[in-house]
Amino acid sequence: MTEKPVLWLPRRVSDATVERACRDYEVILNDDDTPGTPDEIIAMSAKVDAMMPCHSEHFSADVVSRLDPRLKIVANHSVGVDHCDLQALAAKGIVVTNTPDVLSDATAELAMLLMLGAARHAVRGDRLMRTGAWDSWSPSFMVGKQVTGARLGIVGMGRVGRAFAEKARGFDMDIHYFNRTRLSPYQELGATYHESIESLLPVADFLSLHCPATSDTTNLINAERMAAMRDGAILVNTARGALVDEDALLQAIKSEKLAAAGLDCFKTEPGGNPKFADHENIFMLPHIGSATTKTRDAMGFRALDNLDAFFAGKKPRDLL
Repeated sequence: MTEKPVLWLPRRVSDATVERACRDYEVILNDDDTPGTPDEIIAMSAKVDAMMPCHSEHFSADVVSRLDPRLKIVANHSVGVDHCDLQALAAKGIVVTNTPDVLSDATAELAMLLMLGAARHAVRGDRLMRTGAWDSWSPSFMVGKQVTGARLGIVGMGRVGRAFAEKARGFDMDIHYFNRTRLSPYQELGATYHESIESLLPVADFLSLHCPATSDTTNLINAERMAAMRDGAILVNTARGALVDEDALLQAIKSEKLAAAGLDCFKTEPGGNPKFADHENIFMLPHIGSATTKTRDAMGFRALDNLDAFFAGKKPRDLL
């Protein structure tokens, strides 16, 4: 009887994923559900044939250089792979996959929540209700920014960006976007293409980020680009915290250059930026863009599909 490959799950994934994984693999679970440290990753590489990490496990060049030859594949339970040094892993002969497609709608839904919440003073309103401080009303009370009919700028028209655009059309938003390449008319659906982010910024009432974190996109939205945005615009980020210069964002909020921001990701995770908490017009969530039961099951199954293909001697669908 052929022995099952040994798989390490460093984080607690969905019950359905664990059940399927245990059926087809010898699984090592991390019952504490704490991020795998570099030392743990290195030690575990001598015990397993495969790993299914999340973005909380970091495969730096140093970590990869110390991995045991037994480890053959890193099947990420995420779309983003900025936690992996892909060049170092490739040089080591370790296959890397991710889980695209399946979380686009869930993340786009959260971007819509952040956009609406930031525009309509959700943080302040919730505080007033929970503390019993709502004791008056007037026509000037809690006046926010209307989403319907506004111009939406999208940076990055990949799967999530397109899913967000589709949902925004339900609010009759005028879609503008910047992408490395222009979409086909079929995918564009009437959206206005901008060849540079600089031409997009001045026209967007709302700016939503949906591009990956790379060396080229670190601090993509910096002080200079915030200055180029429309006065009173709102910034939404459900992609990666590295895209935004957080000091510049704080200054733009304090100066009222930006009316608000909706953020699901931060430079420091977990934890976020404690300075943001002083501003009720920064609506924050703890990086939960894909956190629905349906999506987490789909992510786990997509990662397992990649593992199944690899160990069957086939090319994984999401090979990077």
